[in-house]
Amino acid sequence: MVLIKEFRIVLPCSVEEYQVGQLFSVAETSKNNTGGGEGIEVLKNEPYEREGERGQFTHKIYHLQSKVPGFIKMFAPEGSLVVHERAWNAYPYCRTVITNEYMKEDFFVKIETWHKPDFGDQDNQERRLFTNFHRQLFCWLDKWVDLTMADIRRMEEETQRELDEIRQKGTVRGMTAGDE
Repeated sequence: MVLIKEFRIVLPCSVEEYQVGQLFSVAETSKNNTGGGEGIEVLKNEPYEREGERGQFTHKIYHLQSKVPGFIKMFAPEGSLVVHERAWNAYPYCRTVITNEYMKEDFFVKIETWHKPDFGDQDNQERRLFTNFHRQLFCWLDKWVDLTMADIRRMEEETQRELDEIRQKGTVRGMTAGDE
């Protein structure tokens, strides 16, 4: 089954500024949702070049045990609540593929995002975004607006180390199934 959703969200910043804000917000959101043995694990975060496309490749694992309702956990087989995200960020175009190794080829989500410098009125615009994340991005504007891409890359390295540490200790953080 193929389901296509299109979102157009107008933000009070340029496409270039948004790139910094998006990466800042990904790092902050990751830290806010990691702890107690679950959350986000960054396996790779490195530049890539393929068929003339250049950008940043990331491979992350999402450990989601407390993020699903209890009745699902009761029936969920070992490994089924672990999701892999592979993203090719060739800004302003980004492609993200989400898979679950337990379900193999039977499950994947492909998200394509195209950031455009307009007011959301271009024809055939494919801006697939997540509303809650972009609310946070806007709220954190003062924290990221003066950062450079070099600042963001340093922050991503620090965040990867922090995530590895906080995922292994403390309590579960962020939204859980009990928050519904």
